[in-house]
Amino acid sequence: MQLKTMFSLALASALAFGSCAAFAADGTKALTPQQQRMKDCNAEAKTKALAGAERKTFMSACLKGETVAAAPAAKTTQQEKMKTCSTEAKTKSLKGADRKSFMSTCLKSDSTAAPAH
Repeated sequence: MQLKTMFSLALASALAFGSCAAFAADGTKALTPQQQRMKDCNAEAKTKALAGAERKTFMSACLKGETVAAAPAAKTTQQEKMKTCSTEAKTKSLKGADRKSFMSTCLKSDSTAAPAH
């Protein structure tokens, strides 16, 4: 049983090494313009921390050569609002149902200023 396990590990190591060597050889080839565009768009999407449908929309537009800048700004605004409302709820020492109600009202408001509670 021990010998079989060692043989399996040796075989797996050899295959992994062979795959790495093949990958390294492919990495030296010049990228086609489409591959370079895909690489650049992926890097930009990662920098902007895009995920899900938002990332899909961005990638589609980016690969077509279009620019999409409005979506990340809206996300940041909502994140800032969440942070502001949460800080205010903490300052007011709200807990449980009172906090939930306050957060709901605060997040629905148009401005980042919290509503009167």
